[in-house]
Amino acid sequence: MRYESCYDDACSIRDWIVERRRTLHRFPELMYEEVQTSRLVRQTLDELEIPYRYPLAETGVLATIGDGKGPTVALRADMDALPIHEEADISFRSEHDGKMHACGHDCHTAMLLGAARLLKQREDEIHGTVKLLFQPAEEGGAGGQRMRDEGALDDPPVQRIFGLHVWPQLPVGSVGSRTGVFLAAAGGVEMTVRGQGGHAAMPHRAVDPVSVAAKIVNELQTIVSRELDPLNSGVVSITAIHGGDAYNVIPETVQMRGTVRALSMEGLLHIQRRVREIAAHVAEAHRCEVQTSFPGNDYPPTVNDADCWSLAKQLAGELTSPDRVHELDAVMGGEDFAFYTEQIPGCFVAIGVRNEQQGAIFNVHHPKFKVDEDALPLGTALHVGFAMNSLDQLREHA
Repeated sequence: MRYESCYDDACSIRDWIVERRRTLHRFPELMYEEVQTSRLVRQTLDELEIPYRYPLAETGVLATIGDGKGPTVALRADMDALPIHEEADISFRSEHDGKMHACGHDCHTAMLLGAARLLKQREDEIHGTVKLLFQPAEEGGAGGQRMRDEGALDDPPVQRIFGLHVWPQLPVGSVGSRTGVFLAAAGGVEMTVRGQGGHAAMPHRAVDPVSVAAKIVNELQTIVSRELDPLNSGVVSITAIHGGDAYNVIPETVQMRGTVRALSMEGLLHIQRRVREIAAHVAEAHRCEVQTSFPGNDYPPTVNDADCWSLAKQLAGELTSPDRVHELDAVMGGEDFAFYTEQIPGCFVAIGVRNEQQGAIFNVHHPKFKVDEDALPLGTALHVGFAMNSLDQLREHA
């Protein structure tokens, strides 16, 4: 491998990467609100004298490095945060109350900025183009779809794309992924069950939507347990229920929200159809009505190309050691990196951030989530290797 020095170089700028990550962490912004985040990205690119296009997908940034004479490879980082109040015991906690980088997108952005710095230093070795996608709105806003549809993968056309995600199930220094479906197709569901309100002491004079909502929740679980192939995973989770405000009043309506997931778009659409049918028939059987919708964006499954994972696996083994590279099972979480791999080959790679001694043990989307920042130079080095090695391979097979 010609780029074995990139990990040493990434370690040499560790403080620079960490400083940007901590700044981003202190000022998290939700989807399509990443104004300050995007500004920091652009200021850094300006300092590095890297040209970019802005805006894409409202707050996104598309930077380019290389001579443009050859193939094109893309690297992607997401920038948005989550509506979670931070409880992590760190000195750089979120200063935006009720918002937190609980999924590590601050790390993703900082690692890609580190890669931008190292790739710029190697620009005379880049025979082709490396595109750097700083993307908004991964957390439900389908920012990846908008970046793609607004031309991030075009002019010049991208042949491969890579992305990283911090992974609290893996110890720091480890890397993992798999060929094929890595992350699930995912979407949201909302329901309103409508009955007839009344006095709780006289239920016979009302039509109780609370009991009907409970029946619907129970019946929905049979979709996975009795309708899906046991070897083909799916999820139906109702995660929020609200109905009524008084102990002695049967409400007129109950609202429910949740998520549905599958390992293919066909599976997701089947689950959605059955959710709608079961909810409607249960409600009708108990003299209620139900409105079911699937708002937001349906994310397709994230599918890793075999050649891209093979390259990533070999690179990770050389940067760390082969015993720290793991073949992972598919995960029912969703990722809008999938919108890129719908169009071109790519690989989404997990990078370990777990460290029990530091308390970095909580899963993503947890208010106490934190990472071992020693993972950041490795992520930067992986990005550099993904780009440089892919360009070499693509030129060889041109």
